[in-house]
Amino acid sequence: MTMGEEKKIEMEEVDGVAIPPRARVTPDFERKRDYLAGFLAEKKPEPDKGGPGGELQEAVIEALKSIYDPEIPVDIYELGLIYDVAISEDGDAVVTMTLTTPHCPVAESMPAEVELRVLSVPGIRDAEVKLVWDPPWDPSKMSDEARLELGML
Repeated sequence: MTMGEEKKIEMEEVDGVAIPPRARVTPDFERKRDYLAGFLAEKKPEPDKGGPGGELQEAVIEALKSIYDPEIPVDIYELGLIYDVAISEDGDAVVTMTLTTPHCPVAESMPAEVELRVLSVPGIRDAEVKLVWDPPWDPSKMSDEARLELGML
């Protein structure tokens, strides 16, 4: 088929179809080996303390959830102001965040507070906060918990 060539679709109208036979399991049915059981019994490697989904990243996120927007009774993580939390193997954290508006009254103090809270997490060696305006924050970035708290659900 070449570009610009139309596809031809054929349709057939029917009154009904036969019901497929039901599967029956009888006593003489031999059960095949359950591959899922072997998969579930397999030992998973221990998660890294750093990196995405690691314990250190989770601890940093919990610390961020303790910072509340001064005008809205919801923490900055649930508000969707935190775009990324990256943790290096050495324990260096880089938090990419935004604010609800560039004219936010805490535009100067909030990044510093975020940096201090992240530095307070045991295992974090250094913290950097990147304040970005692109993509701009909008209410769609809020979690369902935040929407519920603000009566938006």
